[in-house]
Amino acid sequence: MKIFVKILIAVLLLLCLADMPYGYYVLVRYAAAFAFAYLALEYYKVQKDEFVFVFGALALLFQPFVKLALGRIIWNVIDVIVAIGLIYIVIIDYRRNRK
Repeated sequence: MKIFVKILIAVLLLLCLADMPYGYYVLVRYAAAFAFAYLALEYYKVQKDEFVFVFGALALLFQPFVKLALGRIIWNVIDVIVAIGLIYIVIIDYRRNRK
């Protein structure tokens, strides 16, 4: 389930690079905030504290209630960095579980 959530959010964040309607960006903020809070909780259960703080911070960054006006370019950079990080974590977790 964690892998599916990470890949789904990575795809949604990369789609933010396209010219989408404003409602899509709002949907992504809700989905990302919920997914990052879920991932922080899951990593808390397995006591991986470094990921708890990272995903907790990402949940706060993407939360839709108090919007950060960073501008489209900065948000696009953040989206790409977070998407690449999520894909990297999926690959690392897959390699660890395969051994």
